Amino acid sequence: MKAVVTFKRTAIDLTFRVFAWSAAVVAILVLLVVLLEVLKRGYSAINWDFFFHLPKPPGESGGGIANALLGSAAITVLASLIGVPLGIMSAIYSAEFGRGTKLGSLVHFSTEILSSVPSIVIGLFVYAVFVIPMKSFSTIAGAFALAVITIPLIHRVTEEMLLMVPDSLREAGLALGVTYPVVVKKICLKSAKMGVITGILGALARISGETAPLLFTSLNSSFWNLSLFKPMATANVIVFVYAMSPYDDWRSIAWGASFIITMSILALTILSRVLFKRVKNG
Repeated sequence: MKAVVTFKRTAIDLTFRVFAWSAAVVAILVLLVVLLEVLKRGYSAINWDFFFHLPKPPGESGGGIANALLGSAAITVLASLIGVPLGIMSAIYSAEFGRGTKLGSLVHFSTEILSSVPSIVIGLFVYAVFVIPMKSFSTIAGAFALAVITIPLIHRVTEEMLLMVPDSLREAGLALGVTYPVVVKKICLKSAKMGVITGILGALARISGETAPLLFTSLNSSFWNLSLFKPMATANVIVFVYAMSPYDDWRSIAWGASFIITMSILALTILSRVLFKRVKNG
């Protein structure tokens, strides 16, 4: 009887192991296939014109997405300037000053709900709040939409990192006569800084691949734009528009833009994982 039970447990354990390994292999293969396909189709479109020239009119060969690359960088930086401070400050309140209070719990709950809202819904919200009153698509509207996505991502990681800081460090700082805000700034945040940076990089990787909110907010442009209140081209929207065009040259540019976006996200993700591993290993 005991041998039967042992055999049954071994069989169940082996079955779950095989299933887990198979699922892991399938996930890795899917990732490799996507990366290889983007690399094969996108790398051939990368040239000097791709980075430094504006898009050509429909039907004309050549051109690039210089304005879209600049737009993606500008919107990402603006979104970071808005979202990163708000995400960090809300996490500091939730983890430090509002810990155990109703308001602190409400902040935590609100960010959890916000992180699960589809990005296209956020884009529609910003469209109603920014674009319609301004009567124009704009760079700042796109940045605000991405910032809303960024806030809960940074909040979650920052809050978790702050909660991992031992209370004994806070007590030691207070015992020296230091005020609690200074303890949070000089001790808690410094102890959690690598984790916070990891969260910021992860959030940047997330918003770098968002397209739906930008279709509702910054839309697109075929020209250079240095204004915050005019439509702005981005690499993500270029992929969306050019990939469905009937022109082979445009589809090639779409693959090139996909290559740039994929490699950027991959680099940010790897960097964030490396930093997270350093944090985990102390």
